[in-house]
Amino acid sequence: MSSPAGSVRKRKDAHTPVKAKDTPVTTTAAPQDPDLDALVKANIRQTGVEWDYRIAFSIITLLAFITRFWGISHPNEVVFDEVHFGKFASYYLERTYFFDVHPPFGKLLFALMGWFVGYDGHFHFENIGDSYIANKVPYVAYRAMPAFLGALTVPVVFDIMWESGYTLPACVLSACLVLFDNAHIGQTRLILLDATLVFAMACSLLCYVKFYKLRHEPFGRKWWKWLLLTGFSLSCVISTKYVGVFSFAAIGSAVAIDLWSLLDVNRRQGALSLPDFGKHFVARAFGLIVLPFFFYLFWFQVHFAILYKSGPGDDFMSPEFQETLSDNAMTANSVTIDYYDSIQIKHKETLGYLHSHPDKYPLRYDDGRVSSQGQQVTGYPYADANNHWQIIPLNDDQELGHHVKNNELVRLRHIVTDTMLLSHDVASPYYPTNQEFTTVPMEEALGDRLNDTLFEIRVEQGKPGQEFKSLSGQFKLVHNPSKVAMWTHTTPLPDWAYKQQEINGNKNLGQSSNIWFVDEIPSIPADSPRLVREERKVKSLPFLKKWFELQRAMFFHNNALTSSHPYASEPFVWPFLLRGVSFWTHNDTRQQIYFLGNPLGWWLASSLLAVFVGIVAADQLSLRRGVDALDDRSRSRLYNSTGFFFLAWATHYLPFYLMGRQLFLHHYLPSHLASCLVAGALLEFIFNVEPVLDDALMVKPAKKGVPVAPRKHLPAREKLAGQSLLSSWAAVGVVLAIVIGGWYFFLPLTYGYPGLSVDQVNARKWLGYDLHFAK
Repeated sequence: MSSPAGSVRKRKDAHTPVKAKDTPVTTTAAPQDPDLDALVKANIRQTGVEWDYRIAFSIITLLAFITRFWGISHPNEVVFDEVHFGKFASYYLERTYFFDVHPPFGKLLFALMGWFVGYDGHFHFENIGDSYIANKVPYVAYRAMPAFLGALTVPVVFDIMWESGYTLPACVLSACLVLFDNAHIGQTRLILLDATLVFAMACSLLCYVKFYKLRHEPFGRKWWKWLLLTGFSLSCVISTKYVGVFSFAAIGSAVAIDLWSLLDVNRRQGALSLPDFGKHFVARAFGLIVLPFFFYLFWFQVHFAILYKSGPGDDFMSPEFQETLSDNAMTANSVTIDYYDSIQIKHKETLGYLHSHPDKYPLRYDDGRVSSQGQQVTGYPYADANNHWQIIPLNDDQELGHHVKNNELVRLRHIVTDTMLLSHDVASPYYPTNQEFTTVPMEEALGDRLNDTLFEIRVEQGKPGQEFKSLSGQFKLVHNPSKVAMWTHTTPLPDWAYKQQEINGNKNLGQSSNIWFVDEIPSIPADSPRLVREERKVKSLPFLKKWFELQRAMFFHNNALTSSHPYASEPFVWPFLLRGVSFWTHNDTRQQIYFLGNPLGWWLASSLLAVFVGIVAADQLSLRRGVDALDDRSRSRLYNSTGFFFLAWATHYLPFYLMGRQLFLHHYLPSHLASCLVAGALLEFIFNVEPVLDDALMVKPAKKGVPVAPRKHLPAREKLAGQSLLSSWAAVGVVLAIVIGGWYFFLPLTYGYPGLSVDQVNARKWLGYDLHFAK
């Protein structure tokens, strides 16, 4: 695979010069045969402005808008993940800070649509099924944005095939496989991000094809335009969801292969000097890496500029970050902690309190390991007297009212049992490599075991000598002798610990889940002057510092999405459409929205992927045996253009096998689009359709001093091409009849109406589709 579109041709209109395909570009062109010139001009006049392509393009675009916008106001209730992305749009409109694992671009588009229609964001999309009408939400405007992008995706697919030089039947087939796909329709009619993602991904493929077609005219205005538009499209993909990095992999692989070809000293177009090659490399690096990165940063800058008020996303950020938000409760209510205060310590990630009770660890755990049989120290999710700890200085001669400071050594006394917190070299219940936390009586804590009760307060991003505060003073409690950090997790302990959380000493001090904060200081009287709030000024942070912190939080929480979900699915089920996702149901009318692709279209596209691999394997085997079964044009088209589409499918699909997070059917939509491109390309390959104009221009490179000449017997080849074209149209007609039938059959599940009877529901349970109302 030497390039993504090795056989692409420029559109043939009256204003576009046509060159012989693969004719070497030299400073002095070889003389052209007069008969060939006449034939080219005649073909241009006959073709005109490719009216057949333009008519098909217009009809398909119209159908795309009809299928995406038809009945878009139904249902007038919150559907599936609209609870998330509708809510985020409302937060933008209210300027309230929120946290999400996806970059901001797609959500900003929803907020922009809400702003256009004058919506104030008062509705927060709390529950599936909440009424839009009763809450006066302009939900149709919200849904219109992804529907608009989803509709535009279909003509973009058509244009990719058109720009790649494929015949009209191939263009129609690829576009219609997306046009009449229930999954693409269903996902683009709701307030979801995937329409933006898929549209930007398709645009990146189209722009790169148009850029590659200008490879013989480097550094011209159009060359730069399509290079930069490719980069911008890629930035939109990754700025919508992080899986957009797969589009970078697809385009980046093609670019790498192209650069490798440019480096070849035996290029037909002439060898490039290393400085010239360096210019090509730098131009692509700027257009496809640097520019997209700056656009990616720009959307985060907009995100921070809009969200300046404290909100539900505060807890995911550091106190330093929260101080940049107005009305932040954590920083406004923080209190300096004094020695001998009674405090409640809470884990930032699990929100469990540091807790102890008189019960002991068992002598032996289930795996046979022996414990210390000391008093249990656990994590407890509710407020309780056993969560109270007194913070005591290293030396008892500290005066009352002395502030606790960062990096000081302290001891923690469990007030109810009058014991001292301790960690020692005994394995914890669940983690043999982590240390056990327990408490010991005061006489032991003040005697031989004093050192084991010493802990260092390490305030996150704190300065030496900084005062330790409640709420905002997030910290790690590090055991001084052994240098382990107090840590907890959500896996409950057995019944002997009442299924509370395990507390242990984590040797990995840098782990972000080691962070705790003081939630409350119960010992402070209500009328204490320490509780008087001073007017707080909103602080500022450099943009890059905020951006880095948010990136870390987004990646961490994205990777933490590993819990099971009833509609999650594995990647191997996607190409075969073994199951879908229930989006919405209405019991009274027996209506439901079930996210499912068009099975007939998906199975065809998946089958042709296997056919492509088989054809390439057979061709390689034949070549190894000295049999050349393909002409140059067919092989170039198969490996370069169809191979590029297959590469796009693979790079958008195969990486999901490496992921441990929740995965759903919608993750396959970009790959499905690429598989539709492969399907259209293989249609042309199978029927061996060669456009008439391309036949006239299929000339071999001229030898020095010898003019190029057209192929012989053009009328016979034209007749054969016409027969192949008719055969491909017949195949497209049969395929589309089947695909449209499947689309229509599953429409009630895509649009959510009409309601279906039991027999009608069961008739649509082709595979493992867990449809509602089947009884």
